[in-house]
Amino acid sequence: MVVAQAAAGLHGTFGAVGAGLAVIGAGIGIGQIGGKAVEGIARQPEAASKIQTNMIIAAALVEGVALFAVVVALL
Repeated sequence: MVVAQAAAGLHGTFGAVGAGLAVIGAGIGIGQIGGKAVEGIARQPEAASKIQTNMIIAAALVEGVALFAVVVALL
């Protein structure tokens, strides 16, 4: 009984660590996307609308993958 409770607590801990890593990875990825988009807009201001559209789509995809990873980590 005590071993089962300890194993359940350990399982929850690993899930929380996995969810945290997924969120940190998504934050880094979205930061890279935003930074490179700003750099691209600074180099070619006339392409700002295309760059911004692609940036938003890429950030949304990263968010979706991160949400999926958090759900899988907590299962």
